[in-house]
Formats: sequence, structure tokens, C-alpha cells
Amino acid sequence: MAKPSLAAGATIDGFRIEERIHQGGMAALWRVSRPDTDLPLLMKVPFMAEGADPEAIVNFEMEQMILPRLSGSHVPKFIAAGDLAVQPYIVMEQIPGKTLLERLSELPLPYAEVVDIGVRIAAALDDLHRQHVIHLDVKPSNVMFRPGGEAVLIDFGLSRHDQLPDLIQEEFHVPIGTAPYMSPEQLLGVRSDPRSDLFALGALLYFFTTGVRPFGRRETIRAMRRRLWRDPVPPRRLKPDYPPWLQEIVLRALEIEPAWRYPTAAQLAFDLSHPEGVKLTHRAERLTQDPFATVLRRRFNKDLARTIIAPATAAHIASAPIVAVAIDLIEGSPPLNEELRRTAQRILATLPAARLACINVLKIGRVTLDSTLDEEGHNKQIDRLVALRHWAEPLHLEGHRLTAHVLEAVDPGHAILDFAEANHVDHIVIGARHSSLLRKLLGSVSARVAAEAPCTVTVVRPHETADGNA
Repeated sequence: MAKPSLAAGATIDGFRIEERIHQGGMAALWRVSRPDTDLPLLMKVPFMAEGADPEAIVNFEMEQMILPRLSGSHVPKFIAAGDLAVQPYIVMEQIPGKTLLERLSELPLPYAEVVDIGVRIAAALDDLHRQHVIHLDVKPSNVMFRPGGEAVLIDFGLSRHDQLPDLIQEEFHVPIGTAPYMSPEQLLGVRSDPRSDLFALGALLYFFTTGVRPFGRRETIRAMRRRLWRDPVPPRRLKPDYPPWLQEIVLRALEIEPAWRYPTAAQLAFDLSHPEGVKLTHRAERLTQDPFATVLRRRFNKDLARTIIAPATAAHIASAPIVAVAIDLIEGSPPLNEELRRTAQRILATLPAARLACINVLKIGRVTLDSTLDEEGHNKQIDRLVALRHWAEPLHLEGHRLTAHVLEAVDPGHAILDFAEANHVDHIVIGARHSSLLRKLLGSVSARVAAEAPCTVTVVRPHETADGNA
């Protein structure tokens, strides 16, 4: 069968070819249309002529398998795919605007803007990982943004779906990726760790805040392998005004060993969104790279490849949830708060990588201007933050696993739900008071949270616990 013509005005499987908008080394992108939809469409057509790069063919096969399985605002909507034997193509939603690549001439960008970009990319990665996919090629040219602000990840040719065959792993025996953003484990042939995407995001954050790539543009395998033992120059060495909390986040994302990085994209997004809660370690103030003795130890560690054991993507995310506990600090709440603590302790005991967010809602009037001080002249916010941390002390959590948040809101239930959605919370633990006339008339905060939360909810009462999934 003759292959259809790829030229403006031609029609392939009901799609009218409008114009070619990009010619790359492995594929061409065409703007197409179809009478039954007003959605802007893009057709990706790989080069498969004689002499074509085998990698291009395999990459296309991977994307053709993975993209139809993805959904949500963080990926282009899949429309159709063409027969590999006739005319291979993928038709997808065309995302308006340009990629982050267009911003490189403006680097370095303001810290606040890069943090906002990082939060949105981390949210997209969290959504992708929850769909069993690791991108493995996170870089500026593969990130776009919808008009509403959501980050969109594109180009899944190097990606891995943990429920599909990994053709790249099966057919190639050299690391494949984009040099400045490849993680150490990718260089060792490990393609199954979602923390590889966090390393790439850390490299992007470093680059966009300093204007310098953390590992240069080394393209040879030998040059890239240096990152197996050599850490980047700390950003504060390049920019003295670099915020310590941001350096803490960036250098943690760029740790050589995956176990030392953030366990999930959601936890990375959480720290970027709450800089005041970032636990500062030695990373935060560093001005020099690791000492030569540390570099030598890494350089000659023959067991490094064996220490990188990547869990299944979904299992890895499940082992490192963000747990939010809504704590009531008014009089008469100690018995309930003790039960909340016991419940949180049981949950965290089996999840050593889990993150705990202690939250309290400071209720404010709809119209009145509330004072920030209590009757004794103490700052309400500070007093409550101190009380939340005091509540958490018996849990004996490391600093990076614990944050405290006082939310000001007219509606406590709405505030808790908003916090859970904005911070990708996986599990809410909330207390319910005994029956009262007010609860019967207006309904309870815990009942509303249990009914509307986008995650698991555990409702706790003194001396008894009732679990429910929302």
C-alpha cells in the first residue's frame, strides 16, 4: 500500500494537513484539522526512511504506546495514531504557546518566578508518576504551560511505563537522554526510578536561577559519568544572594544517590510552596563542593550501581505520602488531639518516607477585621505554630518530614480542602467532636472534609476511630 502524501492540503485518515510547524532530527510536526472537532491538533510524524536512526523509531513506538494511557491537564490529549505499516503518526492536542526553551535568553530569572515554575512542573510530574510513567527527559524544550497556568509535559519518546515493555531498555545498551539533565542512575542504565525526574527538575531549577548548568554541556558518556562522583558548585557560590532554603531544595534534588533526594515530586512541590517550613541542613549554606576524599570514595565505589534499586513507580509514591493532620487547639481538645497523635503515629510507623503537615485553622470573620493578637497581646499565628510543633514532638520526626501551618479562613472545612488539593495531600486525619446542636444544624467540618476531599480521610473521635475514604 502506498503511503499517504505528507503535504499541505492532503488528508490522512480524516485529518487535513494544514502546515508543517517544526522539522526535528527524529520527527516532523504538522498542524492538522478534522471536521468534527474545534480542538487545535498536532500530528507528529517520525522519520522512517532508509537510513533513519533506529532510536527515532523506538522512541516513536514508546510514545505511541504511552500517550493514549495518559489523561489530565498535564499532558496533551491523545486523539489518534496511525498504522506503523502504512503511515505512522500520533495526533494530539496542540498546546498553545511556547516551551520553556524560549526563556533561556532571559536567564537567570527572578527566584520567585523560578520557584513558581518549579511548583507547577513538580505537580505535573506527580500526576505523571501516579499514572505509572517516568518521563526521563525533563528539560526546558519538553515543558509548556496552559493558559490557566498548569505545566504540560510533552514528548514521551524516552519515557517508561511500569506496566508496559521498555523497548529502549531492551534494544539499546547505552544511556539515552539529554546530557545536562540526566540523572546518575540513568547513566548506569536504571530507567525505573521516578526520582530521576526530580534530579532533572533540580538541574532545571539550578540553571534557571543561576544561568549556569550544574554539570555543563558535557555530551560524551565519559564526561557525563563525572556526576556519579562529582556534585555541582553550590548556587550560593555563584550568587551570594541565593536564598538558603532554595539552595537546600535544589541541592537535595541533585543528590547523586536517589535515596538522598526528595522521595516524590509532591514532596518537592510542597517545600517549594512552603519555604518557611524547609528544614535547613548543611546544604543550605554551602559555598564549596564536596571534599576530595568524598569524591574519591564515590569515584571508586564499585557497588554504586547495585545500591540503586528502583521500586515500582506506584509503590514508591504510596510509600511516601503527604499526610495532613487537622488539629484543634481550643480548650477541651486534648483527648481528641491525643487520639489524633496516636492515629498519625500508626500511619507514619509503616511509612518512613511520609511527610506530616500539621494544620490548624484560625477562623476569621466574614466582614470584621480580626486582630492578629489575642487578649494577652500574643501573636495568634505564632502561638498556634508553637502549639502545633509541641503536639508533634512525641512523634520524634526528622525535621524534613514535619511542617506546621496555620490557615486563616472564614470556613475551616473549605480551608482544609483547599490545602489538601493545593499540596497534593494523600491522607487527611481529622477529629470529630461529640454530637452538639450546632453540629446537627450546620453539619461538621470533619463530615464535609470526608465527603469532599480528593484523598483518603481518617475521621478520629476520642477513644474510637472511624476510617472512611473520600
